[in-house]
Amino acid sequence: MKIAIMGAMPEEIAPILDKFGEYTTTEYANNKYYEATYKGVELVIAYSKIGKVFSTLTATTMIQYFGADRLLFSGVAGAISSKLKVGDLIVATKLLQHDLDISAFGHPFGYVPEGSVFVEADAQMINMSKEVAKEMGKAIHEGIIATGDQFIANEERKNWIGNTFLADALEMEGASVAVVCDALNTPFFILRAISDAADMDASFSFDAFLESSAIESAEFVLKMVEKLQHKNVQ
Repeated sequence: MKIAIMGAMPEEIAPILDKFGEYTTTEYANNKYYEATYKGVELVIAYSKIGKVFSTLTATTMIQYFGADRLLFSGVAGAISSKLKVGDLIVATKLLQHDLDISAFGHPFGYVPEGSVFVEADAQMINMSKEVAKEMGKAIHEGIIATGDQFIANEERKNWIGNTFLADALEMEGASVAVVCDALNTPFFILRAISDAADMDASFSFDAFLESSAIESAEFVLKMVEKLQHKNVQ
């Protein structure tokens, strides 16, 4: 088993790399990939840079070039649901691209021919995350995550995304990673820590909570690696 751990920004993988005394760095396709072993599990770790294109490239590379057979994403997101507060953890049950729009041709928002609006995350790892949360004494939420190449700091746009897709949170990479993993038959799990409310104050609160939220999310993902190793998931 070889697990890919991915984030979008350096801050999202830094807490993971800090856990390792040694790791190997490989430069490929204008990015850096870090390989290490954690409690007997081979890992490849990278941050993609922000957005759907870079995250697609990175996820594909981790699976096709480095041979990862499952992918865990650790990062932050903005809340849409009023039930989510800063610091909360949300696990994606399914993901969609809120800025994919060919509705002029009669298709639903988020849909592309021969595709689908939603991509579902791996149910087995979602169930494992509940066990991890219980063991860590943490609460996690499950919900729909919306992805787009926009940092949403506008209440009207946030509400449109929530109403159109029944989405609970939004970010800029998850759905593109989901599309890659689905196409390559690679189970994936996406965990986000809420860093802002995706409203007019988002640009102010994002930086303040990014570091602490990333640490929270990274700690959880490493516990997921331990759980996968313990259950000897193939």
